[in-house]
Amino acid sequence: MPLPPAPSRRAALLAPEAYEITARPRVAQPSANEPLVASAPAPAPSRATPVARAGRKADSVASTTTAPSTAPPVQVETRARTPEPVAPPAARSTSTRKARTQSATPAAASEAAPNPSTTRSKKTASQGPTKLFVLDTNVLLHDPTSLFRFEEHDIFLPMIVLEELDGHKKGMTEVARNGRQASRTLDALVATQGADMARGLRLDATGQKAAGGCLYFQTAPLNYSLPTSLPPGKADNQILGVLEALSKLHAPREVVLVSKDINMRVKARALGLSAEDYQNDKTLEDGDLLYAGVLALPPDFWAKSGKNVESWQSGAHTYYRIGGPIVPQLMINQFVYFEAPGEPSLFARVSEIREKTAVLQTLKDYGSAKNAVWGVTTRNREQNYAMNLLMDPEIDFVTLTGTAGTGKTLLALAAGLTQVLDDRRYTEIIMTRATVSVGEDIGFLPGTEEEKMGPWMGALDDNLEFLAKGDGGNAGEWGRAATNELIRSRIKIKSMNFMRGRTFLNKYVIIDEAQNLTPKQMKTLITRAGPGTKIICMGNLAQIDTPYLTEGSSGLTYAVDRFKGWPHSGHITLARGERSRLADFASEVL
Repeated sequence: MPLPPAPSRRAALLAPEAYEITARPRVAQPSANEPLVASAPAPAPSRATPVARAGRKADSVASTTTAPSTAPPVQVETRARTPEPVAPPAARSTSTRKARTQSATPAAASEAAPNPSTTRSKKTASQGPTKLFVLDTNVLLHDPTSLFRFEEHDIFLPMIVLEELDGHKKGMTEVARNGRQASRTLDALVATQGADMARGLRLDATGQKAAGGCLYFQTAPLNYSLPTSLPPGKADNQILGVLEALSKLHAPREVVLVSKDINMRVKARALGLSAEDYQNDKTLEDGDLLYAGVLALPPDFWAKSGKNVESWQSGAHTYYRIGGPIVPQLMINQFVYFEAPGEPSLFARVSEIREKTAVLQTLKDYGSAKNAVWGVTTRNREQNYAMNLLMDPEIDFVTLTGTAGTGKTLLALAAGLTQVLDDRRYTEIIMTRATVSVGEDIGFLPGTEEEKMGPWMGALDDNLEFLAKGDGGNAGEWGRAATNELIRSRIKIKSMNFMRGRTFLNKYVIIDEAQNLTPKQMKTLITRAGPGTKIICMGNLAQIDTPYLTEGSSGLTYAVDRFKGWPHSGHITLARGERSRLADFASEVL
């Protein structure tokens, strides 16, 4: 047992039975950024707190030297207990962190609101005050992992959100699955060891290291007043009331509502409250920033790089090894072109990138009649790029975007029929699409799975009619009927609702209207691919019909951004329409 400190002049004033002197810390006044939730007395500090250690160190120094008369007064108390040994540095830092995160007052727990001073770490304190985000139900139903997307900030869930989440958990829809997953995530956080809902649940308790804040639930009623024009029984208005109460309770800390509902955000701002859209699901902030797959070489490309270009011939392709400042801008399977009057044109694809050099491979011209694919010839530069990707067996994943009439479906079908029926590279074509209607639904559809998908596959029928007519030539009616029957036998139409658990082997899969898919649905479809399977995703980002999806959060945008630069994938944005002059003019002016 360690001996008590030697008595000093200051200690001699106390009773002789005093064996230990400890400093009682003063209650810190709240700063402008950290208001107190309630004025309840703070609990006595443990021996591991910095204040207690500072007091003990000060008294130990005073025991060996004479304290000056100008020293600040320290409140002392006498105890007849033997002092405990000081914990090692590692233990002190751990207990200090625990004391910091568990110092919520009883009054704060009764109000069911987080204390800003208990959730800010040293890292976030230097970067500014953390925010408190109030989540709407639609955010959890849209992205069940949204709880872990707010970095060091805290999250508050009103009780009505849990009630609405419980009402959406039944069914087999995507919303119901997301609701069940969000409920399981909340259950896992509550079930962690040492979890206390009144003091907040650490979001990183389940292994999500990116989340540094806490999750708070509404465990008691909050006092708020809303305009009489907002019915208090509506769930949205109750969430707005909770937001107003938290904003007053934690002022000047910023309390923000996060909702996918535009009207909800508008009402919150009309009441003078902060509201934001959920941005973490967006791959790009602006659709114009989407990777186009094409790069125009600068006008002085040959003048600057012509002397250092290395070229060679291999088969039907010519290869160029280039260098210079253009190389860092290139990606694998990106198309480049050079067009200038009086200069040799170049249309190539990036096949290799090594440090400061890149290799360009010339393309096959599918605009020529001798290279026609199932009777189809490309009509512009972008269509030729797309056909080079569709006919390349080394490319496993192709994404095509463009406005209506640019030839996405026709090119994909022509390439698929050639590689299935002529080259025997794939066994069959599987075609599916998101069944999202433009207008009102016409009700249940009769027949088998393929018959139910028939009305959704009007684009397939239109393009097959064109392809069969072009391939049959003068074979007559019987010849065209035989061709149609052969084509139909190699094309399977499947619904996305039954894709989970399947594996496609040596298939040519076409996913049409992919702009209406969520990133999770896109992942489900792409991961169905087995050995020897090629997947083509097509869509027009200007024609999104799924609620809560935008150009930045669409599954098609997600796939294009994640697969760019992969050696076995390619993307092309088709720019010019080739359907008719009427359709082209309508796309521009309407």
